Amino acid sequence: MAFSSLFRKKTVEDILRQVEKNETDGHNTLGRYLTARDLTAFGIAAIVGAGIFSTIGKASSDGGPAVIFLFIFTALACSFAAFAYAEFASMVPVSGSAYTYSYVAFGELIAWIIGWALIMEYAIGNVTVAISWSDYFTGLLESGGIHLPQWVQMDYLSASNGFNDATALMEGGKSFENLSSSMQAAYVAWTTSPSIGSFHFVADLPALFIIILITTLVYRGMKESRNASNMMVVVKLSIILLVIAVGVFYVDTENWTPFAPNGVSGVLKGVSAVFFAYIGFDAISTTAEECKNPQRDLPRGMMWAIIICTILYVIIALVLTGMVNYSELNVGDPLAFVFHKLNLKWMSGIIAVSAVVAMASVLLVFQMGQPRIWMSMSRDGLLPKRFSKVHPKFKTPSYATIVTGFVVAIPALFLNLTIVTDLCSIGTLFAFVLVCAGVLVLQDKPNIPRGKFKTPYVNAKYVVPFMLIVGLYYAFAYNNKATMDFITNETQIYKATDIITSLNKEETKKVYDYLVGIEAKNNTNEVLDLENLLSQYQQDDAKYASVVAGLPIDNKLKYESGFSLFKHKIPMWIFLLALVALTFWSFRKNLSLIPLLGLVSCLYMMAELSVWNWIYFTIWLLIGLIIYFGFSRKNSKLNLMKS
Repeated sequence: MAFSSLFRKKTVEDILRQVEKNETDGHNTLGRYLTARDLTAFGIAAIVGAGIFSTIGKASSDGGPAVIFLFIFTALACSFAAFAYAEFASMVPVSGSAYTYSYVAFGELIAWIIGWALIMEYAIGNVTVAISWSDYFTGLLESGGIHLPQWVQMDYLSASNGFNDATALMEGGKSFENLSSSMQAAYVAWTTSPSIGSFHFVADLPALFIIILITTLVYRGMKESRNASNMMVVVKLSIILLVIAVGVFYVDTENWTPFAPNGVSGVLKGVSAVFFAYIGFDAISTTAEECKNPQRDLPRGMMWAIIICTILYVIIALVLTGMVNYSELNVGDPLAFVFHKLNLKWMSGIIAVSAVVAMASVLLVFQMGQPRIWMSMSRDGLLPKRFSKVHPKFKTPSYATIVTGFVVAIPALFLNLTIVTDLCSIGTLFAFVLVCAGVLVLQDKPNIPRGKFKTPYVNAKYVVPFMLIVGLYYAFAYNNKATMDFITNETQIYKATDIITSLNKEETKKVYDYLVGIEAKNNTNEVLDLENLLSQYQQDDAKYASVVAGLPIDNKLKYESGFSLFKHKIPMWIFLLALVALTFWSFRKNLSLIPLLGLVSCLYMMAELSVWNWIYFTIWLLIGLIIYFGFSRKNSKLNLMKS
């Protein structure tokens, strides 16, 4: 089989003929009844879920009130990508989303890769929603006097890591009562859990429960109708507006100072959490077959959903960071947390109930979407035929639905919220990058049938090079030290908490005695634990550097350098090299600006994710390639047609 066969493409005509064949085979398409208003409601229903009820807390704790700028930037990036999705949906008005679009633009191998990445988006995204649902559900039970053991409401990884960090901090003199609530919970979960040898049985059983329940409903054919979707949006928006209306009276503007406590790096640290808040708008593209006028209504629905949700996210972020200090918001249920902290327990209860309903409905939407992606890939021969099997009674992709349940349920028991959020974000961003690139690849090809909607064309030939030059000027003129540190891989000092949690008992005692000696010289009689002793110097970079330099421990525990430091910069170097290549491409080919900006901004957000997410994502793609070359390539319908 020739190398060129890896990039064999489906034509728009082939896809439309496939739709007709599916109808004759019993794969009936849905009726066209959705309008722009329905699509907007559907987008809000999908977007307003774990993002606003959970991950917004982590982003706010990292970036402070300035996280609102990250929401705005992410919304712009999603808007650029939405144009590309809308253009493809107009060109190929069938289900399949980015997988189908890539089959037309790039060919089979890339389509497989994007389909495999979409599995990560939907399945891992549902793991995140299930974990967030569990946080709110257990909080709701506790407010009603029902207390579940800690080891059945926390994932294994959080409990293990939290126990190790808590132990290190307590060895440094910190009392258990002074640990953060999340660290206390992890410590209790680990120490009270049943164990076999060194293995502790810690698993998020409420997350497992909701996944089983939702999978059962999806298997039996339950689907959200237009009216149910609209009703869900009304409930969600009512609760959010209530939170804003009540919370605004408890805002203390002093909590907004400093506005960006951790600088630009702190704001950008929340990229995955903030981007995760927008995941869902692309689900609108899967409804292309159900739209009355997809060419007109799809772009409108996507844009209105993004605009409305961005306004809500910005206001909610300002209210949350105004009600309590940003540093306290790194919790699984930030909205309920702030009202509980201010003794407004009735509001906390309302939020918990609404979050449980809202996130369960989001879980339902995406738990239905995942099997249908697999069904599309199976119909093309890229997955075994049983994945496209439709239940004779319930009319659902039954086998794919059951497999989806397992794929979501097992990781939900053991992975923590941060890991799955990042994995979901990188998979989705990768899909957005390829969809935007697809529009650029097809922009000048004359043999491609065009839909009624086309992304407005602005020539990027001179705009992108100009933007690159401005960016370089800013980096070297106004941010020279950070830029040069990045380029030269300048040694970095670890944060206080990172240093302390990496010490053994002997090293902990040495560091404690050294810092107490400094306090004695400063005539300070206050007795502090090790974390506070070292953390108090972080406000003054020069002083902190001086104190760390004198710590009686190995430099490897104090500084990060060499490849250990460089590996974290690899994603950003990939972005920078890609940016240069895209600038050259845009200059030569007069590329369209909007999809190019979508590609660049989504690739930038990928670069802000940790190198470990890139590694995990690469491993995921390699597994997918093994399956493709072992099964999909020879069983592809396009291969069978040519043979």
